[in-house]
Amino acid sequence: MPSNADKTTAPPLPEPLRVPVADSHTHLDMQSGTVEEGLAKAAAVGVTTVVQVGCDLKGSQWAAETAAAHENVHAAVALHPNEAPRIVLGDPDGWSRQGARVPGGHGALDDALAEIDRLAGLPQVRGVGETGLDHFRTGPEGRAAQERSFRAHVEIAKRHGKALVIHDRDAHEDVLRVLEEEGAPERTVFHCYSGDAEMARICARKGYFMSFAGTVTFKNAQNLRDALAVAPLELVLVETDAPFLTPAPYRGRPNAPYLVPVTVRAMAAVRGIHEDALAEALSANTARAFDY
Repeated sequence: MPSNADKTTAPPLPEPLRVPVADSHTHLDMQSGTVEEGLAKAAAVGVTTVVQVGCDLKGSQWAAETAAAHENVHAAVALHPNEAPRIVLGDPDGWSRQGARVPGGHGALDDALAEIDRLAGLPQVRGVGETGLDHFRTGPEGRAAQERSFRAHVEIAKRHGKALVIHDRDAHEDVLRVLEEEGAPERTVFHCYSGDAEMARICARKGYFMSFAGTVTFKNAQNLRDALAVAPLELVLVETDAPFLTPAPYRGRPNAPYLVPVTVRAMAAVRGIHEDALAEALSANTARAFDY
């Protein structure tokens, strides 16, 4: 077991991939060091492209600005599922990065969605997300605002022809229901896929991309490995969700795009294919999903 001091230490660089891949979901604004340093470390191990994902207005604006400044960074913009209830109902505890907030009602949510809509029209913005539903952190009182926001993001993604990036935590049935009711965009990505093999089969029938994070390496995540085993190769992506979800054996330490090779190798073992073959598929799939 690593010591507490080790928990704050960045893991070492893995062996470089021979075939470059993309990190389909990361949060560079939450990681230590500069964007340039993070991109350089990633490129050194074969992670040559990243999708920078916004979770709130400031983060989405930052994602669009960063993507405009770096040709190997693409942006996704949205209000995170847990952000919508904070806007509508307030956030007295100040859990989010904005600190404590007073209730803004649905008018404030509409204003925030209008800014996401504006950002989604920018050429460097390739996705609308992460949006979706989260029944883990948001209780029943916030679910109406969450679902209203989710439906609005689906419409924004379709109108702008951008990928929809889904956050689905403890809400599989409701996420699939909303996508069915609204009509999913042509390109829909389940970020940090968390379902089982049966849900993977449903996603496959719908043509939804499934992006696997470091969680697929966790000992207690056999359901994710089972899902990966049955997911069509052409619908599989890889991501870090950094600085979160660091893959084993570095779980609990800071994550970053340069650790994608660790997850790619674990995924290749589950699929029973060479890492180069998987990397080729992942690279092509991510470019297709985000249309770059």
